Amino acid sequence: MIFRSIVAAALLTVPAAVSSHTMPAAPRRHCQVPCGIYGDKIRIDLLMEDVATIAKGMDQIKKLGGAGALNYNQIVRWITTKDEHATKIQRMVADYWLAQRIKAPKPNGDRAKYLKQLELMHGITVAAMKCKQTLDPMWPKKVRSLVLAFSKTYFDKEMLEHIESHHKDHK
Repeated sequence: MIFRSIVAAALLTVPAAVSSHTMPAAPRRHCQVPCGIYGDKIRIDLLMEDVATIAKGMDQIKKLGGAGALNYNQIVRWITTKDEHATKIQRMVADYWLAQRIKAPKPNGDRAKYLKQLELMHGITVAAMKCKQTLDPMWPKKVRSLVLAFSKTYFDKEMLEHIESHHKDHK
């Protein structure tokens, strides 16, 4: 009962001007409780969507950069968007894949597979960082290729075929 009173009092102190319309969207994260509900393929799709946004942002920044001062606002917005999506990739790698889905092998388990998955996830994180630092289209391509390489170590043949067919146009 005391807890409810504290929560109610806290809610009453929130200014009326603050609403869900003015609050920033929460980052996409899995709950990190043992719920057993995982959307691994969806997470791959989200990574690919983020990297496509980064690539488009890089293209737009280059196009707008040569057109003069009138485009500074749009350039800043594209830089911010590009960097936000790179951060989403890094967070998903850490919060979802590394914290919850990639498991250390049991004593007689496949250690080579585990190490390969760690290597690929590290590569995705570093390539996402490079997307923030540059406008080189090599880096979004690198993220895509690493995500697909990781998928080959993680998914069964049927799911992998679906993922590869879904993302073949973005190579």
